[in-house]
Amino acid sequence: MSFRTILVVKPSSLGDVVHTLPSVALLKRAWPKATLRWLVNPEWAPLLEGNPDIDELIVFPRRELGGIAKLPKQIRWIRHTGATYQSELVVDFQGLLRSAIIGRACRAPGGRLIGLSDAREGARYFYDQVVQTAANPEHAVDRYLRLPAELGLKPAGPLDWRLPQGTRPAGFTLDQPFVLLHPFSRGAGKSLSAEETELFCKAAPFPVVLAGKTDVEVTPSRTVVNLLNRTTIPELIWLIRNARFVVSVDSGPMHIAAALTPNLLSIHTWSDPALVGPHHPDAWVWKGRTLLQVRQLRETPQPGVKPLTAPDIRAVAEFVAGL
Repeated sequence: MSFRTILVVKPSSLGDVVHTLPSVALLKRAWPKATLRWLVNPEWAPLLEGNPDIDELIVFPRRELGGIAKLPKQIRWIRHTGATYQSELVVDFQGLLRSAIIGRACRAPGGRLIGLSDAREGARYFYDQVVQTAANPEHAVDRYLRLPAELGLKPAGPLDWRLPQGTRPAGFTLDQPFVLLHPFSRGAGKSLSAEETELFCKAAPFPVVLAGKTDVEVTPSRTVVNLLNRTTIPELIWLIRNARFVVSVDSGPMHIAAALTPNLLSIHTWSDPALVGPHHPDAWVWKGRTLLQVRQLRETPQPGVKPLTAPDIRAVAEFVAGL
């Protein structure tokens, strides 16, 4: 079995694109001479730029093609893309109707389109090969690894994450070890409040850099470097790489951090850290007023859902200071 052209269909979201990287690395290692392309939304393309496993990015202009009124334009785009990027192997990691249709259009005659059995919106009926998912829910990284495993490809050692080196934020002059705090998430009920964010900054006995996007007004102390709404993805990656430690709520940037460093504590209020938390076994999670490493989380029952309190915030700051 050999492929000369491979198309990865995974346009979004930030965390899911990161979760797909180890699977794509396996594909490229198996067929290094194949031209491997990745279809991705424009906002997440910076995560993949310069990746040696990817020969070409196909940018899917989702905002330009969304909505019923733009359906004819979307059909034309799919037809053009399918004719331009005929691929012998198409792997649909997205698992939605649109991604399956795009994959089918790009599948070369005699080629193969594969996807997971839990694909939604009827996507699985477009696949040539349906890969069975686990009976019990599993982390997205392990779920995606089932696709290359179906082709006989399994990790022989640590997972391979090929993220860019990043770019130092303009004007960033802090020259001492710092903790990066990412306190906000798009998911309902996952973010810290402005008060909790400010409390962490006050309780921390170390320099804190704030990063992320939010509409919440935060007034951190003067010793805090506030980069909220001021960083690009490459700049965020640089901050993660250069931080002494990262503290983040359940979010896409948390998954970038989990791919880059074990020096991470992920805060989970209601989400299941075993399924959507850091994949790195040495990373830490907060759940149900309990702090434990991911490797411990996999071996013990999950703590219950409990809201954050001011003592919890102080405890997290003290914990990070002690590491």
